[in-house]
Amino acid sequence: MDDRFLSEIAAADSELEARYASKLITNGDLDRKLVSFQANKKETGSRWFKYREGFSSALIRYILTEAGVTSGPLLDPFAGSGTSLFTAAAAGIDSVGIELLPSSIEGIDVRRSMLAVDQLDLAAEIIDFASSRSWERPGGREDFRHVPITAGAFPAETEGFLGRFLWDARRVSNPILFRVLRYAAMCVLEEISFTRKDGQYLRWDYRSGRTLGKRRFDKGRIAGFSDAILSKLYDIASDLAPIEHGNGLQGSLMAESRDESLMATIELHPGSCFDVMPRCEPDSFGAIVTSPPYCNRYDYTRTYALELAFMGLSSTDILSLRQTMLSCTVENRPKSELASMVDPTMFEEASRAWRTQPLLTLTLEYLNYCKRMKTLNNPGIPRMVENYFAEMSVVIFEAARILRNGAPFVMVNDNVRYQGAHLPVDLIMSEIAVTAGFEVDAIWVLPVGKGNSSQQMGIHGRQELRKCVYIWRRTNRPRQIYRHAHSDGLVPVLASQSETNH
Repeated sequence: MDDRFLSEIAAADSELEARYASKLITNGDLDRKLVSFQANKKETGSRWFKYREGFSSALIRYILTEAGVTSGPLLDPFAGSGTSLFTAAAAGIDSVGIELLPSSIEGIDVRRSMLAVDQLDLAAEIIDFASSRSWERPGGREDFRHVPITAGAFPAETEGFLGRFLWDARRVSNPILFRVLRYAAMCVLEEISFTRKDGQYLRWDYRSGRTLGKRRFDKGRIAGFSDAILSKLYDIASDLAPIEHGNGLQGSLMAESRDESLMATIELHPGSCFDVMPRCEPDSFGAIVTSPPYCNRYDYTRTYALELAFMGLSSTDILSLRQTMLSCTVENRPKSELASMVDPTMFEEASRAWRTQPLLTLTLEYLNYCKRMKTLNNPGIPRMVENYFAEMSVVIFEAARILRNGAPFVMVNDNVRYQGAHLPVDLIMSEIAVTAGFEVDAIWVLPVGKGNSSQQMGIHGRQELRKCVYIWRRTNRPRQIYRHAHSDGLVPVLASQSETNH
């Protein structure tokens, strides 16, 4: 039975790929480093916090050029660390971001607040605080409010220094400096902990006494708090303005990467794109550039648990956040409330668009069969895949409503494979986009894809999966103008900074 299903899925996959053969373009300008966070290691602002799921500023600059984006506002409905927002703004293009993860919201907002102050003065204040090393002296301490998933994450001495640092940071007179200092502390949490982010969970070093799995994990060097925070503060200061400090480093990356006369407006809407996008004006955006969570079981609420606890979220808050995010984990339940959050006619059309995808239907039938046969390594996989496409269809239809005629929708995403069945997310999403009123300009394929998991390879053999950047463009043909589901009015696009700062 498995072989019959897999043969039918492979045939349907080949048929769909043949239809898009002229759009699947191997782009030699792209590589995994450029598309991923790796290329941000030397980028101003982006290098401060290791947001593993983000894309690089260099990729956004490339997309803006190749997709012909010269005016905004540009929307990123899954803003993440804010790379697309800040890169667009540096190019003189107004940008609007929607983000749900509190730690990411804080990162974007802190970076944005730093643009409005004298950066030379702020850099000097950061260096003065760092040079004092006050956290190494006796004094008050702010407790880290752990949740069960983070308990025991730090060596005792490290957690003590962290608490002293946060106590002293709260007592500085400059509120922007306070936020920068706290953000710097959040940026080093993984580095000073026993943990490492590993997609579906936190991986624990054997020295923590709290391990997962049978294999012993050795993280290697665990940085001391003072070394880590001093390095981070000096990085931030040197990115802000030319300034020399104790270790002899000097830099002016912010000044080199940003022209004050060009810097455009950055607007941030904290919350879910399912709540914010339906309240945006029709035909109000000049481009969408984004990278949503992939359909790959990664759980942001677990991998960023340290940062979320740092932000004050409780276990209950984290569980609620997990359900509110785009369904990409096996624990996500269907969002029954989604039908009432958007125009009902649009919701019906979006639902029909994903339900009538033959390859997706066949794959879901196969995965549910595997669930009944108990051959899936997690029975929640079929539900996750179904929820993912149901929710992304709503995002795509909303995007068609709020983009202007001819505006591009650029998305970075990965294909996936479950129980031997290849799921071409790029092609299925493109089919849904065409139904919503887009044309597919191109699907850029990275020259080197990614392999499937070792477990999958052991059973089904190695199959390289495409890593892609999709470019869709809203067509000029007339479309249904849906009513707004919200009675509290529309989201103002590019409101004043004072209205959106917090």
